[in-house]
Amino acid sequence: MPSPFAPTALIGESFVGEGANAAHTNVVIGRKGGPVETAWATALATPSAGHVPFMTVVRPSVPVKPLTLFVTKAAAGGGELHQRATWGSAQAGLAQGVLDAVEEGLLPADEADELLIIAAVWVNPQVDDLDVSFRNQREAARGAVRAAVTGTPMIADIRDAAKDGPANPFYTPSAEVLGR
Repeated sequence: MPSPFAPTALIGESFVGEGANAAHTNVVIGRKGGPVETAWATALATPSAGHVPFMTVVRPSVPVKPLTLFVTKAAAGGGELHQRATWGSAQAGLAQGVLDAVEEGLLPADEADELLIIAAVWVNPQVDDLDVSFRNQREAARGAVRAAVTGTPMIADIRDAAKDGPANPFYTPSAEVLGR
């Protein structure tokens, strides 16, 4: 049976939780030898101030497979707890979410060595609970992989969700701003 993973990219997004411990994860999944590998290696080799992409590990010296690059959306400089959440609970949640996706069959275990994931991960500098951070990141990682693999949401779902206008946890435009 042919793999659903062509040498191009699958892209997914998931937002889980609320407040300071919410997790927002974007993933790009692709095959080694394709454009995702180029982006993966380039990101790893070119960190910027405060944003140091790193390989996600299950435990030290045991990277998760498919190999997953953790790219921070917020510089890990928001204090000790923010750093522990970024390097610790969010990384562990991402690793477990990827493992969950393999166990669920969303990512084929027999192709794990041929696939790469880039995960852009939001960890709020005000994070205050490492266990909640882990749980939310685990579910966001699995949800983002699921969205990438299944191509969801579908355009009908997007239209339905947007019928009252766009909204997110940080901003919802008023009816006046929307021209309604």
